[in-house]
Order: sequence, then structure tokens, then C-alpha cells
Amino acid sequence: MDQIEQQILDDISQESTRERGFNLLLDHYQSRLYWNIRRIVISHDDADDVLQNTCIKIWNSLAYFKSQSSLYTWLYRISVNEALQHLRSQKRKVFFGQEEIQNHLIQKLESDPYFDGDELQKKLQEAILLLPEKQRMIFNMRYYDELKYEEISQILGTTTGGLKASYHLALKKLEKYLTNN
Repeated sequence: MDQIEQQILDDISQESTRERGFNLLLDHYQSRLYWNIRRIVISHDDADDVLQNTCIKIWNSLAYFKSQSSLYTWLYRISVNEALQHLRSQKRKVFFGQEEIQNHLIQKLESDPYFDGDELQKKLQEAILLLPEKQRMIFNMRYYDELKYEEISQILGTTTGGLKASYHLALKKLEKYLTNN
């Protein structure tokens, strides 16, 4: 555990310094949480909304953090759950199936004024969006966030072996899509 994480934990454990600890937590982790959420929901505006909901959830749950995992793993889990809840909410309101939500996310990616990647990066993002939700999550955590399988296992509540298999399948699907498109 690094010094900043220890300071955050010390501050949030006491009522008198909880707000200071929360602000330190945001300073230290907010950007990483934003990009985690953004890779799931795609849109900058949606990511901002989900990040705000995530921060509220974190604030309301600080008293329940028991250090059974690292602080970042706990925060990451909350952000993933909020992002997935957002997608489920969108799906219930507008869409009927997984294919429609994937197409909608691809359209958001294409029209997002904040996306600054080149054509290859855009193709990779499209390919990632076509993955099943669980494979997409595992790929993003492993590839972009460089999380270890053990950390992903804690976040998703899944076995390490299952994660490795899902990641391998995701890589094969991405390779096939990029080769054919």
C-alpha cells in the first residue's frame, strides 16, 4: 500500500477527517475511474454522469470499506457496477437486445467530439464494443488498466482461470475483426 492510499484510509476512517480523505481520494483516483467508466459507456457525457454517481456511491459507502481488497480495487468495482447499471438502464429505456446496444455504442463512438483516436484506434474500439459484455470488461481491465488477473477476479467475483479464458477469447475475436475489417 502506498503512502497516499494509507493517508486516504486514515482520513476516511475518522469522521473529523472523512471529507479531507474523500477529496484526496478524488484527486488521486478520479481520472483513472473516469477512463474506466468511459471505456464502458463510451460517451464523454455519459461517463461524466456515471462518474458523478460513482462518487456519490463512494461517499455513501466509505464507512463500509473494510480493507479486504485494495482501495483502488474497491473503487474500481463501484465504478464498473455504476457503468453497467447505466448501460442496463439505457438498454431498458431504448433497446431490445445486445446487438442494438452495441450498434448504439458504436454510433456514440463515431459521433463523439471528444474521441481523438486515428482510424485504427476507432476500429479497435468498434471491435471491443462488439465483444460480449463480460469479455469487453475483462479485456479493458487487462489491456488498458493493466490489472492483474487476481485484481480482476476480486472486482468481478470470477475465477482467475475463467478470466484468462475470457481474455484469450476476446483477443481472438478482436484479431479476427481487425483482420477482416
